[in-house]
Amino acid sequence: MKLINFEDVSNLKIPPEQLYSWVEEMLMQKHSAILPPKISMTQAENGFCNVMPCVLPNEDVMGVKVVTRYPRRTPALSSQIILYRQGSGEPLALMDGTYITAMRTGAVAAHSIKTFAKSDFSSVGFIGLGNTARATLHVFASLDKDVEYTIGLLSYKDHAQSFKDRFKEHKNLVFTVYDNARALIGDSDVTVSCVTYTDTLFADDESYRPGCTIIPVHTRGFQNCDLFFDKVFADDRDHVKGFQHFGRFRNFAETSTVLAGKEPGRNSNGERILIYNIGLSIHDVYFAHKVYQLLGNLPNSIKLADPTEKFWV
Repeated sequence: MKLINFEDVSNLKIPPEQLYSWVEEMLMQKHSAILPPKISMTQAENGFCNVMPCVLPNEDVMGVKVVTRYPRRTPALSSQIILYRQGSGEPLALMDGTYITAMRTGAVAAHSIKTFAKSDFSSVGFIGLGNTARATLHVFASLDKDVEYTIGLLSYKDHAQSFKDRFKEHKNLVFTVYDNARALIGDSDVTVSCVTYTDTLFADDESYRPGCTIIPVHTRGFQNCDLFFDKVFADDRDHVKGFQHFGRFRNFAETSTVLAGKEPGRNSNGERILIYNIGLSIHDVYFAHKVYQLLGNLPNSIKLADPTEKFWV
């Protein structure tokens, strides 16, 4: 069983285009996976502990991710992934999931932009400028290097300048900083919110212009959109069916069914579209599987002392 730490994973420097393709591959395979809804346990101060299992029969692997958020901890989010061989139950790896979580979350958001934004979109706004937003733009910017995009940033402390500095080598990205979310949303064809928690709405209904695409990575702040947006998509029905307004969505489908051609995606440049990506363990486990393969010769391993014959207590 391999022990794979944060540096082992991050030092691979997996190309963003590869991350994007892994996301799409798993969405295409979702119908064949065994994917129970995540178990979410709230903690004090808006913290949580989520347990996320799945089985990927096509890859002969299964696994579980445990992700926790403790606001007073640095970093607040942390996760670990246990990977198994499905056919034998052999434990393959215990690995840090922090880097995988950040990169797969960003890659999924970038995939949603490319899948659901209107055909002539040219501006993407970001609310919350932490690692999830950076991962999203890291992947998105790798896909259309010759197309100019206006990138809106909601001002917060010194994060906007740091964000701009991170992507200064991308000459096709033009940055604009906003002082309030309502103005950013009104000017953006696509808005990606990476704010971990909020108990207020970001903007009133009139701020959302026809053709906009909203991607609330952590779901909060856009509940009013549930009631009047033309279409709502999600990575998994079971993860959103408990939402307060789920029964009042005008039109709902899973992203995987759109990719499979079973449901329509965006039909016109005037539709307002909302995408809830709650986070699927099939992405975490598939990414972990790929990392395990890339680090196949890693020496730091342990042998679990499992019994080799029947025992009695």
